[in-house]
Amino acid sequence: MSFKNQHHFIEELERAGELIRIKEFVDPHLEIAEVVDRVSKADGVHPFPLGEGQGVRQNKALLFENTGTPFPLLINAMGSEKRMCMVLGVDHLDDVAEEIDNLFHSLSSPKDSIIDKLKVLPQLGRISSWMPKNKNGKGECQEVVMKDPDITKLPVLKCWPHDGGNFLTLPIIHTIDPNSGIRNVGLYRMQVFGSKLAALHWHKHKVSAGHFNEYKKLGKRMPVAVALGGDPVYVFTAASPLPSNVDEYFFAGFLRKKKVELVKCLTQAMYVPADADIIIEGYVDPNEEFILEGPFGDHTGYYSLADYYPKFHITCITHKKNAIYPATIVGIPPQEDAWIGKAIERIFLAPMKMTVIPEIVDMAMPVEGVFHNLVIVKIKKEYEGHAQKVMNAMWGAGQMMFNKILVIVDGETNIHDYEEVAHCISDNVNPASDIYFSQGTMDVLDHACSKFAFGGKMCVDATQKESHLNPPHKGGLKIQWDENEKKMFPEIVGINFSLFERGIFVVFVSIKKNRKNHIRELNEKLFNIIYNTPPLKGEVGRGLFVIYVEDTVDVMDIKDTMWRFANNFDPKRDSYFSRPHQPLPIGEDLGGASGIGLDGTRKTKAFDNFDRPWPNIICADDATIKSVDEKWRKIFRAHPQPPPSGGAIKREPLPSGEKLGRAFSFIPSPSLKYKKMLYKGGAVAEE
Repeated sequence: MSFKNQHHFIEELERAGELIRIKEFVDPHLEIAEVVDRVSKADGVHPFPLGEGQGVRQNKALLFENTGTPFPLLINAMGSEKRMCMVLGVDHLDDVAEEIDNLFHSLSSPKDSIIDKLKVLPQLGRISSWMPKNKNGKGECQEVVMKDPDITKLPVLKCWPHDGGNFLTLPIIHTIDPNSGIRNVGLYRMQVFGSKLAALHWHKHKVSAGHFNEYKKLGKRMPVAVALGGDPVYVFTAASPLPSNVDEYFFAGFLRKKKVELVKCLTQAMYVPADADIIIEGYVDPNEEFILEGPFGDHTGYYSLADYYPKFHITCITHKKNAIYPATIVGIPPQEDAWIGKAIERIFLAPMKMTVIPEIVDMAMPVEGVFHNLVIVKIKKEYEGHAQKVMNAMWGAGQMMFNKILVIVDGETNIHDYEEVAHCISDNVNPASDIYFSQGTMDVLDHACSKFAFGGKMCVDATQKESHLNPPHKGGLKIQWDENEKKMFPEIVGINFSLFERGIFVVFVSIKKNRKNHIRELNEKLFNIIYNTPPLKGEVGRGLFVIYVEDTVDVMDIKDTMWRFANNFDPKRDSYFSRPHQPLPIGEDLGGASGIGLDGTRKTKAFDNFDRPWPNIICADDATIKSVDEKWRKIFRAHPQPPPSGGAIKREPLPSGEKLGRAFSFIPSPSLKYKKMLYKGGAVAEE
């Protein structure tokens, strides 16, 4: 379905039991983000396997009605599968991909007769009805014109304690190619520096950055328009990895089955959605010096560090009479963006299959991989080397160029069951012959690359191979890490062999690194010990993976371990092949190699000759946690009260005449779990 506007969406969320209205004042400075972080993680650290009926769901959209400004704030509106499906107007996220697939085949199949050709006309008519339309006159987004435009009157969030300032986190940014006139609509954060000044954070690989470069060549000011609110599908299309020749509002029209109506800005020659809540108009002067923007607590779970970006000068702000400001927060997953990413994964599988890699059956981007770091692909394998063909195609396909770790499987493996994928890797991978390395463009947020936005890539070919197919292991292997080993390796803080009991040959190790080449040397010794342990003596032909993380990580928590590992790992630099009694550098003869160590620890100048700054992990500060704890009951007007330490839940009566709101139990701060992982320093970790 299409939503008339953001208010219509809020009504539907409330009708579906997916929205909580919060009347208590909650400060946009840190407090709102802390509340949302608790709520977005309330149904589990890993959101996707959670089925219906597994307890009361507390992950809801939140409407903060008292922000200390004239504008209420909507957040976490797309933060669940159900709410994401509501945005897209479907029952299941795969439904959109199926519709794209059917539409493509109906238009591209051979048309031999006049009847076949006539059958296509209704489809062409539908497509034309989705094209965006420029309207004359004003839209509801222009009901109120600020006489003196002031962006600080909006409830712009400061999300995390070391953020460089307040950021717009859901701005739909419009730019135009000055040569072709083609519009781009993207989702880039904006830091506020004053009433009429902000910064536009577009990465160098983004389309808007290309537009900026063209304006710079021409020596012209670049017009920019920012939309906030309206049909929530606009946010999704702005975030989607569309080809540069596909208009985002055409895609929005396809999703909502109704064309997007656009109106002209008041001070810039640009068109914006008529149903938006707020429009911010302005320009960028390409000849002006950039402004230092950031740091910002980002979707990787780490801060993206300060850098220089273009200044955005505000010329006009308009809004609806009852405008609502939309926002999101990002940080340690899962957050709302996990569900936007999940929808992108499901929807863009179909175009990828149709246009680039037809042998793909399915694709998954685990939340621990924060989109690009880890991608799992299932293919219909037809010949030896097929996985390598897919690997090369994917690393050259749009934003898949940012992928760091690619796992390719085949057969009946359910790639959304990560234990099945791990079994597949354990049974089918010989590290010496089935792991491939490359280098290339990486996401600018990848802090583990030795060079900015350029680093190593790894493909694990876990497809079945006749040459070394191992029978599935039944599991039951147990390895004891006794006092002798603990004394031998005092730097090892934790070690997790639990997957061996399930027949998965992966070990997780947390280590307090204290010298150069520490991981390489430890890896060699550890492999020899593991392979000489009685349960493994007959399993030397089977690949063994040892994953190393820092001493502050609890390796019994595999999800957090994989999140930290995937962020901190550069495949080409941080991989150590080994066979019993002999470490093997990459590029040397790997014949007989039966294992690989993967270093996901922090890299420093002292121990790793690493010259780039290392960002800190994102956590709320103690004062914010305490403040939200104390006002939790007032925020949600609900029972039960947070229990005292070690005590029973305390149920108190509400004040006389006060109605009981939605039952909403106390949720402790997720930051309490991650504080022990923090480095010394602020947004940048100290050496």
